[in-house]
Amino acid sequence: MSYPYQNRRIQEKSCADAEQGSVYWSFEKSIWFSSMFIIFLIFGPMTISVSAVLLFFIFTAFTLCFGHSLGMHRLFIHKSYSCPKWLEYFLVHLGVLVGLAGPFGMLRTHDLRDWAQRQNNCHDYFGHQQPIFTDGFWQIHCDIRLDKTPQINIEPDYFDDPVYQWMEKYWMWQQLPWTVGFYLVGGLPWVVWGICARVAVSIIGHWLIGYFAHNQGHRHYHVKNAAIQGYNIPFTALITMGENWHNNHHAFSGSAKLGIESNEWDPGWWMLMAMKKIGLVSDIKLPSELPERSDLVTLSGDSRQR
Repeated sequence: MSYPYQNRRIQEKSCADAEQGSVYWSFEKSIWFSSMFIIFLIFGPMTISVSAVLLFFIFTAFTLCFGHSLGMHRLFIHKSYSCPKWLEYFLVHLGVLVGLAGPFGMLRTHDLRDWAQRQNNCHDYFGHQQPIFTDGFWQIHCDIRLDKTPQINIEPDYFDDPVYQWMEKYWMWQQLPWTVGFYLVGGLPWVVWGICARVAVSIIGHWLIGYFAHNQGHRHYHVKNAAIQGYNIPFTALITMGENWHNNHHAFSGSAKLGIESNEWDPGWWMLMAMKKIGLVSDIKLPSELPERSDLVTLSGDSRQR
């Protein structure tokens, strides 16, 4: 028995195929990451200082938590809570600063991968199924072109928004104001560590978590007939801002809370609750409030591997 995939942006075509396609080198992705990584590799040891390293840790944590997790993932992509438009713009901008892509690029990549993983079979690119170094090269330096792809329709309130259009067009250039500010305050060390090191480490970290979260760890839930399952990686809760609870997310993708159990730390959720207390966010969605899924099975105990 098959279970229909549900995503308001995905328009499935009868011929859509998640398995047949080719991975190709992406000039833009590869040059972007390589330039950040090489600059950090060369100038990082030469410019290391206490203030630069502190900036790296603080700004990386800030952009990953408020930008990638709360802004780009839980809000922009999944709409799991609401907030004023000015705050939405700021959080998504912080998500762009992580350095993966613009808002539309992130949305399309996420939704296409999500759709592919929920099919009976999908290309190894979507499921991180190649050996780790091959997968790393694929995810960081390459893109995939499916032979027959579904249509992704971005909702008008996003696609027609001039602010988001600007963010998408100039997503790399959004590092520039922060680069100038860091240079004026802390000189070259703050630029190397606050921009280049942060972007390079964030991209590598995003790939690594994606790799392990689709290959090994704990599971509470199983999605029937899905080619790829998500796994929880408990020890990475703090450094991923709660994005490590990927089995939970596969089960309840519309939930703003990723660490569902009481012992599952979720820093992104903690920050969301802090913003709720001061009246900045509302309409927060929890697993219990989402529609029941006929394809979701609760496992009797944690399972490892596939």
